[in-house]
Amino acid sequence: MLPRLDITDVIAPVYQQYIKALKKSTFSGDISCHYSSRLAVATDNSIYQQLPQAVLHPKTVEDIKLITQLSNLAEFNEIKFSARGGGTGTNGQSLTPGIVVDLSKHMRKILDVNVEERWVKVQAGVIKDQLNEYLKPLGYFFSPDLSTSNRATIGGMINTDASGQGSLVYGKTSDHVLGLRCILASGDEFSTKAKSVAETQTLMAQTNPIADIYKTAYASCLDNRDKIIAKFPRLNRFLTGYDLENVFNEDLSEFDLGRLITGSEGSLAIVAEAKLNITPIPKVRALVNIKYDSFESALRHSPELVNAKALSVETIDSRVLNLAKQDVVWHSISDLITDVPERVMDGINIVEFTGTELTDVEQKINALSKTLQTNIDNQELGVIGFQLTYDLASINKLYGMRKKAVGLLGNSKGQAKPLAFAEDTAVPPENLADFILEFRALLDSYELDYGMFGHIDAGVLHVRPALDMCDPQQEITLREISDQVVALTAKYGGLMWGEHGKGYRSEYGPKFFGDDLFTELRRIKTAFDPLNKMNPGKICTPIDSNEQLVSVDAKKRGAYDREIPIEIREALPSVMNCNGNGLCFNFDSKSPMCPSSKITGDRRHSPKGRAGLMREWLRLLADKGVDFKQLQRESAQVSVKSMALRTFNTMKSKVGSYDYSHEVMDAMSGCLACKACASQCPVKVDVPDFKAQFAQVYYSRYLRPVKDHFVGQIENLAPLMAKLPSLINFSIDNRLFSWFGKHVLGYVDTPLLSVPTLSTQLKSQTYDTFDLAKLTGLSVEERQQYVIVVQDPFTSYYEANLVSDMMEVIDKLGFKPVLLPFMPNGKPQHVKGFLSQFAKAANTASELLNEIHQLNIPMLGMDASLVLCYRDEYKQILAEKRGDFEVMLSHEWLKQIITNGQPNEPKYLPIYQLFSHCTEKTALPAAETDWQSIFDYFGLKLTAVSVGCCGMAGTYGHEKQNQANSKGLYELSWQQPIDTGDTAYQLATGFSCRSQVKRLGQKQLKHPIQALLMHL
Repeated sequence: MLPRLDITDVIAPVYQQYIKALKKSTFSGDISCHYSSRLAVATDNSIYQQLPQAVLHPKTVEDIKLITQLSNLAEFNEIKFSARGGGTGTNGQSLTPGIVVDLSKHMRKILDVNVEERWVKVQAGVIKDQLNEYLKPLGYFFSPDLSTSNRATIGGMINTDASGQGSLVYGKTSDHVLGLRCILASGDEFSTKAKSVAETQTLMAQTNPIADIYKTAYASCLDNRDKIIAKFPRLNRFLTGYDLENVFNEDLSEFDLGRLITGSEGSLAIVAEAKLNITPIPKVRALVNIKYDSFESALRHSPELVNAKALSVETIDSRVLNLAKQDVVWHSISDLITDVPERVMDGINIVEFTGTELTDVEQKINALSKTLQTNIDNQELGVIGFQLTYDLASINKLYGMRKKAVGLLGNSKGQAKPLAFAEDTAVPPENLADFILEFRALLDSYELDYGMFGHIDAGVLHVRPALDMCDPQQEITLREISDQVVALTAKYGGLMWGEHGKGYRSEYGPKFFGDDLFTELRRIKTAFDPLNKMNPGKICTPIDSNEQLVSVDAKKRGAYDREIPIEIREALPSVMNCNGNGLCFNFDSKSPMCPSSKITGDRRHSPKGRAGLMREWLRLLADKGVDFKQLQRESAQVSVKSMALRTFNTMKSKVGSYDYSHEVMDAMSGCLACKACASQCPVKVDVPDFKAQFAQVYYSRYLRPVKDHFVGQIENLAPLMAKLPSLINFSIDNRLFSWFGKHVLGYVDTPLLSVPTLSTQLKSQTYDTFDLAKLTGLSVEERQQYVIVVQDPFTSYYEANLVSDMMEVIDKLGFKPVLLPFMPNGKPQHVKGFLSQFAKAANTASELLNEIHQLNIPMLGMDASLVLCYRDEYKQILAEKRGDFEVMLSHEWLKQIITNGQPNEPKYLPIYQLFSHCTEKTALPAAETDWQSIFDYFGLKLTAVSVGCCGMAGTYGHEKQNQANSKGLYELSWQQPIDTGDTAYQLATGFSCRSQVKRLGQKQLKHPIQALLMHL
């Protein structure tokens, strides 16, 4: 039986007292000291892990002031803070042993915009893509770009002075910051903007803490300007952490303290708000993909491409390309990066041109195209081909693939994973090719695997060598490589932290800057933060401080992971492989990725958060000497003794007995099991899979909720209830049952059974009944006329007319439909963690479906979540025993049927709108375009509506505790298009989606099959 899991890493007494005092204050934000909440922000996109004491989510600037002011009481002098945004840093910038101040949850308001003066004012938690979505209708955008733009916050971008693609033209974040509103560790507020020297000197003449900061910064930057200019490499990328050079403009007539804050990694102050300049969106964009015979060829060709007056030149090596080909992202771009016949494509350069007039862009494109064709014809410079597109959607898809490259590298096979620790080097572009060849030689000397991509126009290279941090020897190798890369970048006139900041690499700062300039950094730190409260150890420490800088050797996630037995790590790759990339934090309400993360804003309720909590759970089990696999084997056993123990343990937990397992279950129970993470996550973190495994073991210690048993048995109950559907519907469609369902079962809005039932509807039809022996006796030609419809419990018993309509469509298309007798699929059991029962159902179903498969008769199902269960969960639990059978979805079968047919004449009807099921469109990315081509074939028009999750997801939306989140998700992206559209032409592929629209939108949507039937 699962043991009770305590935690030993408790909050330090001084932090406990601080939190108590904060709770008594007027602080309006969220305060979380749960172990799970702390774990969720103990990692980022780096190799490090640092557990904080607490997590604070301020709602206002006044909240931030309270946080810092309170810490200045004498008894709280040792309290430390780190501001956090999207948590996507690759070097542990926001990790802290103190308190995490997370601005990403509540401080996400766009405060003001002035198009005439070209500026926007935002809170620090606003996400970069969120801001650009707001600015797009106005014709503007915030131009610094980065691969994590759909979850990175403006505050985070400011703290790391972020930049990326297009930076040669658009610059980095600091080039666009007009002003900042900041809070010091003392609680004092100050704002920054560029001031004349006269204004600055007037301010410095005052007597207050802000004036003292200005005096120190002004003197350090002016008195040492010659040293600064001589020391800093001439690069357009992130440099010091405190931008001593650009605090003054070129002629020294203006001084902007904000340039010190931008790039300071939260070590000087907390940025609460920012005023940013905005850039007109280019009217014309074009992209050229140039293909090469080697990565070196791509690198050496880049200077010529930069000289072609391109906006940006991005490079990707063959390793990243091959990983992209294995990912769902490739479906959207495969026609944009086609292979070159009889040539091996080992690298590409993506070159973008922009302009206000088409003729200007075409002129540049034509000149480049002519040169490239000459290169190909003469076999020069390694160019083997190129493709051009002016289509904005295609350009965005290509950049989507490029942005996913970081995560894709983490999806490599084996224990060694590409790691971020020396992956954002920057050297002058003219030195890049030689630098990379030497860099490669260094990695090759350690016999390491790696992938490379980057912004070669700016000399920035992203390299992630593959190492296994569970191996202590490879941790030593990581240190050796770090030291050598620092030396190598210096040799080529660059630096190791070209784009992603220092973080745990801050220890290299003193050597790089030398004693004089590093002392100036420390003076500035002292002026801002004399008690070293703000992100201590990053960048530098105050002058009189004995505290040390953080080190590359700091404790890493791998040090915790290696405590988990290797056989467990190998059995749960989804749990172990999460690299913190954070794509699951995608803010876009139209994206299906992790709806629970979107609606809660809680990092625990994300694939990254859940994977982290599960890793710690496995580690704590191992620490107690408990074998997880043995627990799985024992968990299916039910006896009087085990039930008594579960009852006792459940009663204890209700009166406050702590068990870390409860925190894990709380996070897991919020998962909708939509499986978007399994395909959208670059490393394929499959939460429903390990959630089911966890639930199975968790309920070996505690009693299951009654509703779980009801859901787990729905496939057995539905056929029985369908024998008396009217009576059952009468029994549940009343106030008494609603009260019972809500307060006893924990279940609301119970759907009604179909009346008439499917069997009643089909009695009047002349369809063949299923007879395996008869079908086996048919000739091959005769079998080709048959199609078998595989039932699922939802459409067969709650939407029987849909199954009947599917049979009729098959018949009208000239085939003979056969309804397979209902058999449990097991998906509901898997969702609730009844894995032994699920395995039995899967085994039984597989045996029959494999028999039918031998007949080569198409089988199709109506609900994506259950059909895809045959392909995914069946393989996971049955392995080879699953066999080779295939159950198609209706659109997959129809796509085959129309391949060689003659399309119908177009019908002049309103355009149908398609609302796709999350599971379907993430696992089958071609589904929407397939439906469009099917409708085209029948002379109809269909457009896909871009929506996220509807909030139902199986039975999730019916469970009492999920009501607020379920309704919130529906309102987030479905409500508006549903309310404004015509029901007659709105189609939804998912049973759960149609149920949710019926429940919350009071509309009964059709399945696309039913729309087709009307026109056949």
